[in-house]
Amino acid sequence: MSVAVDDDLWSAVGDPTRRRMLDLLLAEGAGTATTLSEQLPVTRQAVSKHLVVLDRVGLVHAAAAGRERRYQVDEAQLARAVAQLADVGATWDARLRRIKRIAEAIERSQEK
Repeated sequence: MSVAVDDDLWSAVGDPTRRRMLDLLLAEGAGTATTLSEQLPVTRQAVSKHLVVLDRVGLVHAAAAGRERRYQVDEAQLARAVAQLADVGATWDARLRRIKRIAEAIERSQEK
């Protein structure tokens, strides 16, 4: 693989609630723990903990907005994650093509 895989990044996006939070932030441009919790089946405190994880890996950044923090997706870090996923996908595609060729060769040898 040409792009180094960041285990912490993938651990962060491996959680379905965090992926949904990223979707909401991308759709709305930004959001707070309160606005996100209104759209998710988890408490505001749980949303805050998820946001800390996303912030730690650089997928979101926060700015003070009154008493709350307003979160926005870091598009450069998200692009990095997408590049990693594409690279992993290409690697698996190549592996599966090799397995298919081996299976076809075995099948041909058994037909003789």
